[in-house]
Amino acid sequence: MGVRRDLKRARQRTGLADRAAVEIVRDPAGAVREVRAEPLAPPLGSGSLADLPFTHAAETPDAVLLRRREQGGGAWRPVTAAAFAAEVAAVAKGLITAGLEPGGRVAVMSRTRYEWTVLDFAVWAAGGQSVPVYPTSSAEQVEWIVRDSGARFAVTETAGNAATVTTATAGHPHPPRLWQLDAGALTDLTDLGRDLPDDELTKRRAALTPDAVATLCYTSGTTGRPKGCVLTHANLHAEAANTVELLHPVFQAVTGRTASTLLFLPLAHILGRTLQLACLLARIETGHFPSVKPDELRPALKEFRPTFLVGVPYLFEKIHDTGRATAEKIGRAASFDRAERIAVRFGEAHLRKFLGTGKGPGPGLYAAWALYDLLVYRRIRKELGGRMRYAVSGGSPLDRNLNLFFHAAGIVVYEGYGLTETSAAATIVPPLSPRPGTVGRPVPGVSVRIADDGEVLIKGEIVFGSYWNDPAATNAVLHDGWFATGDLGALDDDGYLTITGRKKDILVTSGGKNVSPAVLEDRLRSRPPVGQCMVVGDNRPFVAALVTLDPEAVAHWLAVRKLPPDTPVSALVGDERLRAEVQKAVDHANEAVSRAESIRAFALVEGEFTEENGLLTPSLKVRRHAVTAAYAEQIEALYRR
Repeated sequence: MGVRRDLKRARQRTGLADRAAVEIVRDPAGAVREVRAEPLAPPLGSGSLADLPFTHAAETPDAVLLRRREQGGGAWRPVTAAAFAAEVAAVAKGLITAGLEPGGRVAVMSRTRYEWTVLDFAVWAAGGQSVPVYPTSSAEQVEWIVRDSGARFAVTETAGNAATVTTATAGHPHPPRLWQLDAGALTDLTDLGRDLPDDELTKRRAALTPDAVATLCYTSGTTGRPKGCVLTHANLHAEAANTVELLHPVFQAVTGRTASTLLFLPLAHILGRTLQLACLLARIETGHFPSVKPDELRPALKEFRPTFLVGVPYLFEKIHDTGRATAEKIGRAASFDRAERIAVRFGEAHLRKFLGTGKGPGPGLYAAWALYDLLVYRRIRKELGGRMRYAVSGGSPLDRNLNLFFHAAGIVVYEGYGLTETSAAATIVPPLSPRPGTVGRPVPGVSVRIADDGEVLIKGEIVFGSYWNDPAATNAVLHDGWFATGDLGALDDDGYLTITGRKKDILVTSGGKNVSPAVLEDRLRSRPPVGQCMVVGDNRPFVAALVTLDPEAVAHWLAVRKLPPDTPVSALVGDERLRAEVQKAVDHANEAVSRAESIRAFALVEGEFTEENGLLTPSLKVRRHAVTAAYAEQIEALYRR
């Protein structure tokens, strides 16, 4: 029972269970309209995040802050606080010598890797501002971000990235000075700044204040050009410090181990960025991995063996699906399916007991759980490195039954919710009060309000101050300190938030029924063989869906049926056996909604929704207008049947 016993003990410890006090505000009818959470960490009173590596080096020089993988996929080498601070200082001096002025901006276009972290702090230590760029960005996107931000310097990972930046900015009056990580960028910068006195770096850091701009983080919006969110050192510190104070003491009590994590989320995304900050703030050992693809990530997890992870639902879905596919290959699919049903029942019952609302699992259910722990659940833990006891999932809702499945497997998954404009998480499930299906309560120091039209509003130190060079867009979403998220949600009697959809994505059928596609899409996508999907039905008589097939799930489906592995998707979209599998996923999605909101028809379409073809954002959100245009014929055909 591992993690569940430890959670119970941690919950009983004085000072852990009720650390994050909340105030609940109701309207005259008794509905919860606002929740306010008291901060757990003091605000950043002076200085900036640039001081963090040097503070650690002075206080605990030999403490291991990071683990850096040797080239070629070798061992994970420890990096001490003193070594990290020295490397940050050396690179910062190089940037100053290259001409980076206080307040100047440096674009960083790279996958997640150790050097990204060094660069982030080096830019800050030199008094500059970092501008993250997704490594998959097109030349057009890069051109806009560099031009809009005014970045005069750029660091890329690969020669291909460097070529993209060069092409994109060829017409700029002052193209950015460029370095490439794969070509020794950090060594070149270190050499460049070798003769700069230490005093100059100290002056640059001393001039920074909490209100100084730390980063321009461009949104990966589903429509229109990306907007640069202006985030200060105080914004990022409030996010990192309060989440650390909320989660870290509990998670240490649960595991009894020194916390460690493998960071694989893109550092161009605000969630990966603030996770990095939180880990450094708490001196949590962190490794970096450049891919979120489960097949590439799983071996690294087994090597690094983290005690916790922060991921997106896609990761947890794929780990589950891989387990089932493995079981099916050896003729035990039915056993896995039973293990999943047992896990959901066990998780539900155990949570009721843990929260004091029920008796918990009976002897028969415990016996079934013990059997499948030997046969199935322990294999899931092994896939995640064997030491992991908890995880945080963000980006989009995690299917509730999938959450319960992992709970029964000994891994508690906490969900959170936030945006770039809120420095990542604005809400998170309290670690000793799990509630699958919600995205939790406000992060300490944050208030959440539900507007009259159901829109989620957020206020607190984590909220950004403006969009760069766009006062009209800023004024459209910031009112009296409240940020209008564009998301729809509801607060329950205990102050837990549930996200129900996006305002701009609401579909209105010709019968006048309002439908939020997010609930359907999240559940549909959580079941193989579905890859990506998009629900349609605006001004139509009923709700339908476009569905792409997951290549790995298709390969497995073909192998189990001893069909040629090179069978084209065009030959499969009409296969009734495959359509029956997709129909099961549709039925699962429809369980969450009323008959009027349910998917009545679906089309299996060739191709995938990817960043490369412009149908997904870098944060894996569907670009609805682009998909609608690309598959216009298939959508029309759904309503001619």
